[in-house]
Amino acid sequence: MPVRATKRGAERTRLECDCDVLICGTSFAGLAVARELAGSGARILLIDRYELGERQTSACAMPTVWLEALELMGSLRQTFDELVVHTPFRNSRWSLPWSFSTFDYRELCALLWSQAEHSEVELETATVTGRDGFTVHTDRGEIRSPLIVDALGWRRTLSNATTIQPPNARLSRGLEVHPPGRDEEMQLWIDPHYVRAGYAWSFPAGDELRVGVGSFWPSHHVKKPTVELANDLHLPAEGYQGNWIPHQLRPAIEDGVFFAGDSAGHCLPLTAEGIRTALYFGLACGRELRAVLDGRHKREAALRRYGAFSDSHARKYRWLLNSQRAIGRMTPSRSVTAIVRGMESHHIADWIFDHYMGIAPASFVGAESPA
Repeated sequence: MPVRATKRGAERTRLECDCDVLICGTSFAGLAVARELAGSGARILLIDRYELGERQTSACAMPTVWLEALELMGSLRQTFDELVVHTPFRNSRWSLPWSFSTFDYRELCALLWSQAEHSEVELETATVTGRDGFTVHTDRGEIRSPLIVDALGWRRTLSNATTIQPPNARLSRGLEVHPPGRDEEMQLWIDPHYVRAGYAWSFPAGDELRVGVGSFWPSHHVKKPTVELANDLHLPAEGYQGNWIPHQLRPAIEDGVFFAGDSAGHCLPLTAEGIRTALYFGLACGRELRAVLDGRHKREAALRRYGAFSDSHARKYRWLLNSQRAIGRMTPSRSVTAIVRGMESHHIADWIFDHYMGIAPASFVGAESPA
């Protein structure tokens, strides 16, 4: 698993302060929020227990158009126009209407930070432990802010509601290894030999292969099948990383706090794609906060608008969650193979993938800020 990198010894000073916006979490959602606030003239503080770009927890892939729209192509590792899907009864090749790319997590975070970095934007390492009102508690002291964002992940740390705990929670689980190697095909396995409800994958990324297994059922362990898949591909099972993956939309606002990314359940059910949506909702959250800082909205109005924006996607999330449950039940049967085979049709694949992209389109990057 990744090693924690943070300030030690004399560098770990007290961090008690006030700021205009406090962003907790410096991965995709948190950095997207900060990007929208750069140059606002307000004091923006980002905190995370890890150094920037230190803790990769996914295969790190997204539609190429999102990398292009956010000017993150410097992090690109490999691009794919097709997806090879394996079932116990058939191998299919899907032509994609838009390409998918793997990227380097550290480099992408650095590029996003370069877009957010400004004289009034600060980045610190600190572990968030809780919140009372608009005071956030960390292991380096208390931080006060009238505008707070929780982009810390599925634990939803700044919520005062009952904490969700795996495996009795709406969470999937994923694990992957990162052995060295090269390949030209992005592959998925929907096969009960590896996982009863879920899928396995191999995402090439330049000089390494990202090979893993994800289960829709949190009680099902995934280390053994991950090692088995790596062995079947004649790869060493090394470079482990993984995480719990929320697969149900949660409230994006609570008690005056903005939630974005996995903390709001913004990861898409069925596919477990969470990077594009973390960026998408992070941008939306940042634009509402920018409107508050610019004096165009009050905090309460920004909360309502952002909450309504997230809620407007609920129907699509429910449809994907229902599809996830159906695929999970059908995985051992030939029904999944029939569905996979149907996706070999360009017309069907284009229609489905274009609608899927429409949940969080890249055109949103260039959209105007709220009035």
